[in-house]
Amino acid sequence: MNLVLDPLAYPFFLRALAASSIVGLVCATVGSYMVLRGLAFMGDALSHSAFPGVVVAYLLKVPFYFGASIAAVGTALAIGWVTRQGKLRSDTATGVLFAGMFALGVFLFSLIPNYVGDLFGFLFGEVLGIGMSDLISLAVLAALVLGTVALLWKELLYATFDPLGAAASGLPVGRLDYLLLALIALTIVISLQSVGIILVVAMLVTPAATAQVISKSFGRLVVIAGSIGVFCPIVGLYCSYWLNSASGATVVLVESAVFCVVLMSTLVAGRIGHPSGAFGS
Repeated sequence: MNLVLDPLAYPFFLRALAASSIVGLVCATVGSYMVLRGLAFMGDALSHSAFPGVVVAYLLKVPFYFGASIAAVGTALAIGWVTRQGKLRSDTATGVLFAGMFALGVFLFSLIPNYVGDLFGFLFGEVLGIGMSDLISLAVLAALVLGTVALLWKELLYATFDPLGAAASGLPVGRLDYLLLALIALTIVISLQSVGIILVVAMLVTPAATAQVISKSFGRLVVIAGSIGVFCPIVGLYCSYWLNSASGATVVLVESAVFCVVLMSTLVAGRIGHPSGAFGS
């Protein structure tokens, strides 16, 4: 029992548990739409695109959430605009803008005279270093994202599942696409301090991919993904505490292990997960 209770005596660990649970829930919810749309690469691209915003926020001495949000959301909307107006494939536009934004971040980082540990931490996450002000900012952004998804649940699902049918029924599919991209970007910003730029895509994709293996409907997928998204960070933080390992990496390894166990279990049982096109509302 001491293995469970001892870490709870430290305020930093309690803040980390709260932050990781919030991040896991938001990532799993938004990641469910990403998995359905095949946007895993988008998550990786936008996480790297947030880096120049983090560097600029550091230089201006403002909260990193502001800089990261502007950079990530701006890049997400730019990808949507270039895809539609430039008549390019979305993966092409994503690759061009993602590379350019990350290069800008590295360039700005290189101009700082001395090594900056705080910024380097955003590459791999520092969830144990989250302060109360960071936790409040994270909770506000999470409420904004989850509230928007709850409000436009059916519209986002329809536009994601059947964009042509949604457009024919009068839904503003273009605006919903831009909104989904912005939500993905904000979710990445929320996750940066927990798991970092390098690992954030795993938090977005792995819980939803795990749920997809055993789900027959989109609603059930989101519920299962959300449960995994909350459970795995808690287990990962405890493992990180006991093993004295990197917290973000440990959380992602726990999620990956759960995915492998679920996938192998369904294969052994002869029940393969349904493809994304089979989901209903």
